Amino acid sequence: MSQLQAILSYQEIDRKLFKLENELAESEERKKYVKLQKFLKTAPEKLDSLETKATALKAETDALLKKYEQAEASLGDFEHIDELVESGADVSFYKKKAQSVYELLKKLKAEIHALTENVKATDAEYQKLKKQVISAQKQYGEAQEAYKAVKASREAEKKEIETALAQAEKQVDEELLKRYQTKRKEKLFPVVGELYAGRCPYCSMEPPIAAQSKLPAGVDCDNCHRILFSK
Repeated sequence: MSQLQAILSYQEIDRKLFKLENELAESEERKKYVKLQKFLKTAPEKLDSLETKATALKAETDALLKKYEQAEASLGDFEHIDELVESGADVSFYKKKAQSVYELLKKLKAEIHALTENVKATDAEYQKLKKQVISAQKQYGEAQEAYKAVKASREAEKKEIETALAQAEKQVDEELLKRYQTKRKEKLFPVVGELYAGRCPYCSMEPPIAAQSKLPAGVDCDNCHRILFSK
């Protein structure tokens, strides 16, 4: 048996394994399991981020409240304004100062309100995410078991294919098999092919002239990276 025939025979058996692997990968059980796994992996970082944000917003709110209290306290300067006016003080000066304090209080109040609402929204988002995490943790175990059950149901079929592959690989050159398996791990399938009309049967790229003398031993397609042969 030529190396081309041997590797193509091996690939035909491997096609069944590739199909089985894809069916497992696309199963609803696996999709749910992977989705929950990804969520639970990223959730702690998101929770920490929200907690940090809420803490920073709270600190900013407290700082503004302190400014507001200080500005409000400055209004005490105007408690005895009548006496000052009677003594001939400049009324326009006090009016400007009072207006300035009033505008500052108005601005600070709006900023405090906005920050308070932001703190509430961040806390609500945190609590929502926390509940989702608790729910996902409960579902994760069930999803994991469901996926294990699906895999177990195909285990006998998988072993039968792997046994056939083990027999077929005895006919394949060791170095060629290593090349094949390396590409197979990269989810590339089919891995090998025979030139059709002088071109790659998968992407129609023509091998360069320099590589054509090596085709009987198999060369990599420059475009799709599969192993190409020619009799």
